[in-house]
Amino acid sequence: MNIREKKKRIYGPGEIFWFAFLVLLAALILYPMFWILMSSFKDYNGIYGDVWGFPDIWHIENYKVAWNRGISQYFVNSGIVTLCTLAGVVFVSTFAAFGICQIKGKMGNILFLFCMGGLLLSPQVCLLPLFMLLKSLGIKNTLFAMILPYIAFRLPVSIMLIRSFFVGISKEMEEAATIDGATLMQIYRNIYLPLSKPIISTVIIMTAYYAWNEFVFATIFVDSSKLRTIPVGLMTFRDGLMTEWGVVLAGMVISCLPIIVLFLVMQKSFIRGMTAGAVKG
Repeated sequence: MNIREKKKRIYGPGEIFWFAFLVLLAALILYPMFWILMSSFKDYNGIYGDVWGFPDIWHIENYKVAWNRGISQYFVNSGIVTLCTLAGVVFVSTFAAFGICQIKGKMGNILFLFCMGGLLLSPQVCLLPLFMLLKSLGIKNTLFAMILPYIAFRLPVSIMLIRSFFVGISKEMEEAATIDGATLMQIYRNIYLPLSKPIISTVIIMTAYYAWNEFVFATIFVDSSKLRTIPVGLMTFRDGLMTEWGVVLAGMVISCLPIIVLFLVMQKSFIRGMTAGAVKG
C-alpha cells in the first residue's frame, strides 16, 4: 500500500520578507480607501472629533446629498466620455493591430513604429495645439473635446499591446480559414477578436481608468459646468462644500465605484492579458 506523506513547506527568510512587505503594501493602499469609506458616513463633528474611529451615527444621507448637488451630472458626463473613448480605442486599436500584422516585411514594422511614435508625445506639450485645433473645429466646450484627445493618446499603447498578442496567434488557423474562403474581415471578426479577449480586457481597464480620471484636458477644453466630468466636478464640489466633508467624501466614493467594480469583474482577464502580452511581445 502506497503511503503519501505530506511534506510541510518551509518558507525561507526571503519569502517571509516579501510576504510581509506585500501585506504592508496592501495595508498602505487599502487603509486610505477604508478611511474614506468610513468618513463618508460621518458628519463634520464626527470627522474632526474622531478621525480614525467608526461613525457613531451612520449618515447615509450624505450620499443622497452628494448625488443631488451635482455628482449625478458629473457621473453621467464621465460615463458618456468613458464609454465613447472605450468604443473608439477598442475598435481602432484592434483594427490597426490586425492590419499591421497582415502587412509583411519592413512596411509593417515601419507602420508599427509610426504608431508607437505617439508614445513620445506628452499630453501637456500638446495642450496649446490641441486647444487651437478643437477651437477651429468648433468642438471646444463639448464632450467631443475630451473624447477625441483621449482616444488619440490611448491608441499607441493599446495598439502595442494588442499587436503583441495578435503576433502570437497561430498562422495555421488563418491559413485554414483563407483556404475555406474566409475574407480578412471574417478572419478578424471570427478568429482574432474571440482569441484576444484577455488583452482587450486589459486595454478596456487601462483606457477606462485613464478616461474616468483624466483632469488636465477636462479642465482646459471644457468651460461649461454642465459638461464637467468627475475629477473637475469634485474639485468645484469640494470648494462649494468646504465644511461638509462627509458629503465630499461620499462624492469621492461614488466616483471610485465604477472603476473598482470594472476591475473586480475583469481582473482575471486583465492579468491574463498583461501576462500574455508580455510573453508574446
